[in-house]
Amino acid sequence: MSSIYNKTDNDLIIARIQNLSPDSKALWGKMTVDQMLSHCQAPMDFAFGKTPMKANFIMRMFGKMLKGKILNSSEFKKNSPTAPAFIRTETYDFEDVKNGLIERINTFSELGEKAIKTTKHPFFGKMTYDEWSKLHTMHLDHHLKQFGV
Repeated sequence: MSSIYNKTDNDLIIARIQNLSPDSKALWGKMTVDQMLSHCQAPMDFAFGKTPMKANFIMRMFGKMLKGKILNSSEFKKNSPTAPAFIRTETYDFEDVKNGLIERINTFSELGEKAIKTTKHPFFGKMTYDEWSKLHTMHLDHHLKQFGV
């Protein structure tokens, strides 16, 4: 399985990102390519400790119940729900958000597990470094497939 901490694995993800263009169209969902690139940065920023988030008690309980099912699956389902803080509706500069996502992926390659500044996910609760890796890898793969790369 791929690891968000592994440079070789991340180089493959970055190559897929490089195949996107401002004209790339989603195969499903509502996001534009620039919104998707910005959206993919948001969970990384949370893990890096740059964006604090909290979920209410009910969502945390629900998340703890779903954590194993989601992380043990091979991919996210199409049109899966997302945290409101991760929803993107604005227009973003394609090159800026593309380079910003690549920069964040490289941070994982450079720092490894030390890139993760919190072990507590707002929805899933306490997570291991391997669980963080799987979640980020699955999330990136899901959205890159969404745009056909």
